[in-house]
Amino acid sequence: MVSRWTAAPPTRIQGIYYVLTGIWPILSMRTFEAISGPKVDRWLVKTMGALITVVGLALFRSSSPASDTPRTLGLGACVALGASDIIYVARGRISRIYLLDAVAETVLAAQWLRTKAQ
Repeated sequence: MVSRWTAAPPTRIQGIYYVLTGIWPILSMRTFEAISGPKVDRWLVKTMGALITVVGLALFRSSSPASDTPRTLGLGACVALGASDIIYVARGRISRIYLLDAVAETVLAAQWLRTKAQ
């Protein structure tokens, strides 16, 4: 007998797994570190978590007939990286030079918003 879980497309299974594991340190660094051990650069763990979440969303959505995977991935990465730049510059964790990347990510995100799903 095939369960729903094993019958699901790999993109959905991996997508769900990535979303859950990616968002975990963003929602609760305390529980994430309790399982995975202490982290020196928490900002980097959260940035990676955001990117893993975006990849998971793109994978999950790719199994839909109306998939817009490139747009989901491109726009999501711009938002995750740009937000990380702004948040962690404001908190003094990373250099202000990263604000240049935030500008670049904003320009790229605007391009994605102006184009139709591909």
